[in-house]
Amino acid sequence: MTEPSSRTEPPLAPRRRQTSVVHGITLVDDYAWLRDPSWQEVMREPERLDPEIRAYLEGENRWTNAVLAPTDGLRQQLFQELKGRLKDDDASVPLPDGPWQYYSRFRQGGQHPLLCRQPRDSESGEEMLLDCDRLAEGKAFFDLHAAAHSPDHRLLAYAVDEAGSEYCRIRIRDLASDRDLPEVLVDGSGDLAWSNDGRFLFYVVLDAQHRPCKVLRHRIGSEPADDVLIYQEADAGFFLGLSTTSSRRFIVVSAHDHVTSELHLIDADLPESSPQLVAPRVAEERYSLEHDAPRNCFLILTNREGAEDFKLMEAPEDRPGRESWSEILPHEAGRLRLDLLLLRDHLILLERRHALPCLFVMRLSDGARHEVAFDEAAYALGLVPGYEYDTASLRFVYSSPTTPQRTWDYDLNTRARVLRKEQEVPSGHNPADYVVERLEAPAEDGEKIPITLLRHRSTALDGAAPLLLYGYGSYGLSIPAAFQPNRLSLVNRGFIHAVAHIRGGTDKGWAWYRSGKLEHKENSFSDFTAAARHLIAEGYTQQGRIAIQGGSAGGMLVGTVLNRAPELFHAAVAEVPFVDVLNTMLDASLPLTPPEWNEWGNPLESPQAFERIRGYCPYQNVAKRPYPHILVTAGLTDPRVTYWEPAKWVAKLRSCMPAERQLLLKTYMSAGHAGAAGRFDKLEEVALVYAFLLLVFDMTEQRALTP
Repeated sequence: MTEPSSRTEPPLAPRRRQTSVVHGITLVDDYAWLRDPSWQEVMREPERLDPEIRAYLEGENRWTNAVLAPTDGLRQQLFQELKGRLKDDDASVPLPDGPWQYYSRFRQGGQHPLLCRQPRDSESGEEMLLDCDRLAEGKAFFDLHAAAHSPDHRLLAYAVDEAGSEYCRIRIRDLASDRDLPEVLVDGSGDLAWSNDGRFLFYVVLDAQHRPCKVLRHRIGSEPADDVLIYQEADAGFFLGLSTTSSRRFIVVSAHDHVTSELHLIDADLPESSPQLVAPRVAEERYSLEHDAPRNCFLILTNREGAEDFKLMEAPEDRPGRESWSEILPHEAGRLRLDLLLLRDHLILLERRHALPCLFVMRLSDGARHEVAFDEAAYALGLVPGYEYDTASLRFVYSSPTTPQRTWDYDLNTRARVLRKEQEVPSGHNPADYVVERLEAPAEDGEKIPITLLRHRSTALDGAAPLLLYGYGSYGLSIPAAFQPNRLSLVNRGFIHAVAHIRGGTDKGWAWYRSGKLEHKENSFSDFTAAARHLIAEGYTQQGRIAIQGGSAGGMLVGTVLNRAPELFHAAVAEVPFVDVLNTMLDASLPLTPPEWNEWGNPLESPQAFERIRGYCPYQNVAKRPYPHILVTAGLTDPRVTYWEPAKWVAKLRSCMPAERQLLLKTYMSAGHAGAAGRFDKLEEVALVYAFLLLVFDMTEQRALTP
């Protein structure tokens, strides 16, 4: 591996000892100074970052650039490969709504979407509603967070983030004049809902701690200062969301944390009426609902009374409380009901069984039911909610690690499928060139951990192949076995790509999540190392030929595993990693801390939670070990994993890393948690990660096996 220029040295952050005592234990933090005391202002105005902190982060960026300088040509080659798999003028399949059909598309060379519509059943007469390329001009960051047209098709509300901090400005465009109305609504989360008369817009507001805690009602044409508070959440551990039922009759205000929910309904025909409580919150009880308009009732998915994988209930429209709920579909352990979509005559459930998604359909008139079958070993599935309620057409998207995304319209009566779009890979893609496998690794306690494996058919299974192992394992989130064309740039160079579906996700039901959180969090870490060892034992790779990757809470997974078993790995990529878990969970002023206590535990109140988190927190457990090569990324305006977490971790690792191993920190100074928003800018970030991996595996000259 080519060494960087000797004129550039990795920055060494000065140590400034800070101590605190929690539950009788003294905590020492030498790098706490990297947290800007005005971090809330920095979220909105990145240029206000303390100059000394900025100098350190920029020094790390210079070091990263110096180390990766020998790969500049490779990075450009990778970028062109990645870009070559994107259809330059891609467009979504139009969704009909009354006299119009709405869609988004890209112009050639454009970074951001164009929102458009055209007359229904016509492919001519396009109206461009929003040109996000134009709106992004001259801005270091731009992301269209959300957009929603009014039911009468006259107005378009859209929420834009211009810092990466996810504080959105909401504007309202008059579609006839193609001009924005004077009012600008600030500090929005991006959740939007219209009243049916198009006179009122409901939106969620973030507070100074970046918590969505208020729902406001705005009268179109009025001053934002006159907006009416509809609902305010008093519990800092609960966040607010906003949606509309498929029937368009009700606006739904959701107060929730990771395990508990409470819903309030606003009649969209009577937008100035008060919200109606559905059922008061009960700890660790979740529910969601849809409105069955012809039958004047609600259908409710809930985990109450031990139904941890959820059952389906019914309640009268005028009496939605728990005392009126009656069962329609009973709970079935291992059949996790993920999402409910309701049309006038049909109910559709997106479910997960045996770590794979599936679709369940029930006709409401007589209860007739069927399932939509798929036959690949591993695949991903998603519902595409439309605008129309009175329809028998269901739209869903399907893909697999080798099958590009396909958008289908499915007739719920005849069961006929119509392919509306298949994702194009302009540079070429032959699914037959690749092999997908689903393995099961034995965990330490005998559980079976699913692993989804992708490799090129010509990659020899002699144990010598480099392998990239990805994991997450938190919040019940699962990593879908979807088509990710970017991965092919590594797979075509001989890498095997693997995803370990570890506990902490809901891949095998809600119990799989419960057994990877709080006092069971150790299962997530041991599952991940067990997956790595199983891949070695089965001859897919060998110790020291594995790279691991994870982002956010998955970055915490990477950091913990590096402290536990660094000898297994040759490299690690931790993207916006949640590595300062203990300090963050001890600080109730940070955006996500109170809602996260039911995921990790509350170390402020519980000595047991304190000791448990301290035992695995990556930052707390850095020591001199045979760490592999490590690349870390951060976003300066990230409200989810604040920039100082990865910065502190890297600063502490510097003194412990073996001299022959690389430790790189790349901070994106004009972006947040998700990195760049532009579709091509995002590919530059992917190319940097892949170039790092190819560099440290001495594969920079490795030619791709296929285009």
